[in-house]
Amino acid sequence: MSERGAAAGRDGHGLSLLDRGLYALFAGHADERRHAIDRKRYPGTGLRTGFDVYLARAYAASWVVCLLVLTGTLVLLSALSPAIEAGLSHLSTSSAGDVTGVLADVPILWIVSGVAGVAGVTAKRLTIRLSGLYLRWLAAARRADIERTLPGAVRYLNALAAGTDDARTMVAKAAASDAYGETGVALRKVSNTTRLTGSLDEGLRRGARETPSRDLLAPFLLKFREHAGQGEDALADYLRMESRMLRYRQDRARKRAEGYLELLSELFIVVLVLPALLVIVVTVMSVLAPGLSRLVDTPFGAVETRTLVVYGAAGFVLAVGIAGAVTVETIRPADQRLTYRRPGTPAAVLRSVMRNPASTASVALLPALLLGAAATTALHPVNAVLAAYVAFAIPVGGVAVRRAKLDDAKDREMKDFVHAVSGHVSLGRPFAEAVEAVATEVDLGALNEDVSDLAFNLSLTTAGVRRADGGSTVASTATPLFESDGHEVDLRTAALDRFVERVGTPLAKQTVGLVTGALNAGSDADTVFETLQTEVGQLYHEKRALRSAMLVYAVVGWTTALLIIGIIVAVNTQVIEGFAQLSELSGTSGFALEPNAVQPERERFRFYVVTQATMLASGWFAGVASRGPYEALLHSGLLVVCCYAIFAGGGMI
Repeated sequence: MSERGAAAGRDGHGLSLLDRGLYALFAGHADERRHAIDRKRYPGTGLRTGFDVYLARAYAASWVVCLLVLTGTLVLLSALSPAIEAGLSHLSTSSAGDVTGVLADVPILWIVSGVAGVAGVTAKRLTIRLSGLYLRWLAAARRADIERTLPGAVRYLNALAAGTDDARTMVAKAAASDAYGETGVALRKVSNTTRLTGSLDEGLRRGARETPSRDLLAPFLLKFREHAGQGEDALADYLRMESRMLRYRQDRARKRAEGYLELLSELFIVVLVLPALLVIVVTVMSVLAPGLSRLVDTPFGAVETRTLVVYGAAGFVLAVGIAGAVTVETIRPADQRLTYRRPGTPAAVLRSVMRNPASTASVALLPALLLGAAATTALHPVNAVLAAYVAFAIPVGGVAVRRAKLDDAKDREMKDFVHAVSGHVSLGRPFAEAVEAVATEVDLGALNEDVSDLAFNLSLTTAGVRRADGGSTVASTATPLFESDGHEVDLRTAALDRFVERVGTPLAKQTVGLVTGALNAGSDADTVFETLQTEVGQLYHEKRALRSAMLVYAVVGWTTALLIIGIIVAVNTQVIEGFAQLSELSGTSGFALEPNAVQPERERFRFYVVTQATMLASGWFAGVASRGPYEALLHSGLLVVCCYAIFAGGGMI
């Protein structure tokens, strides 16, 4: 929280007219004991206003919600008052002497007002409670992001420690980077406080006090402060040791996540198999239990009880698939998640449609919807929807897999690129010349074009670039390396940033960023690239290990899907006909059987619907476990096609 925000929270100055009014009305609640925990948690949320102002806004919102709920409840219950009176009268006559008999004598206006008042007060208290839960959620989200980004920030500070900068400048440069999320935000607060107070010790101490990461970032800042006071060598040794410790902590967290994922996969199999077995049992029991054929009124008309069970099971399977996929994606380390951004112009979207799944999704959506609409004339609506899904999912997922393989090839060559450049730098060559030599002498496969582009951009000198307001230029097809307002930027930083953007993999972002800051800080090139070689090797090994571990769960998803297909096909071919014949014997047997309870064609289609829901759920789980949400589309689409081919080929639909 900024100094200005804190002052505003204390005395109400520096606020808008509305906030000053709310502050005067509700700020006194901030001193109540029930808000003590929220007050302690508030500095870690990063909100810019004072706690008193935030709480005043929350109380004002609670009164607005209270009045809205009170008014809405009054209007609704007043409209229903005749029905309420009739119901109370009926209950009082059927149960004389009961509580309802007393309520029947109470004026309906009192009942409506009392219920509306309770609803309004409940909504008001719930709003206050949610404001505290929001602070808790915000602090937890920041804490999780700090735990994710702190190791990278410490590695960056470790690289800066090889230069000539003091501790204050190192913190300022780390804070200026946008690559470290909430850790960068915390470091920026430290840097701002340092400038205001003139003391790095005060900035680090206040940053440690206000961060939500009490177990990780706060101890780091305090120890950084302690070692910075002991000299540059002590600080460099501490950063080197802390970098190793954080990596070890990350490894332990990954192992815990793998154990959790193993348990999740076992639970996933059980939960997906159970609905299919439930549908089989309900279908079989419908012969002996006529109650399962009883009609139930729904908004969509009268529906049999077992129909609700069958389609409810299908909906449950889809919900389990979504929950499983989201959980797996959450467990995956954030630095291993792939995100693709769609270009801003239609022409760029079309150019990137074969290598960017986000572009492919935007292009494939409309044709898939048109195909689904056209298929309704020849197919059952369920199959028409599945056809539209497959037409969208398989192209998008296919492009995602193709892009992922290209990214894997680039990451594999990134190690060789770093090692080759390190060799030239260790011989005394400048960084730009080292990259130029590697670009011309080493075959880096999928990385060749990106390295050539980097070499060319590094060869541009400040004197040889035309500014937007005039000067000499170098003929080039590369993206101009100056800002739109005409001010030149650091060419080496811009070239490396462009290289990272072109490569587009998490590994490139994690490793090349070290070079940018460390070289600009004046760090020793040999030390920088020695650190970088270790870093890229470790990160690539972690990526391969994660890929191997997650493939197991992709196989689990496919195995579960094929198991369900096998079970349903066996029931369709071996069981359904027998129970259909058994139900037809109701008039001649000594048992009270339900005639026509089992109709083979109808039951097979219901089994097909549940099986297709399982295909979608299993495909989502398998695809997210393999590489992410885009590949989940491919796996689910292929499983849907496989299921349709088996059922249609076997004459079961």
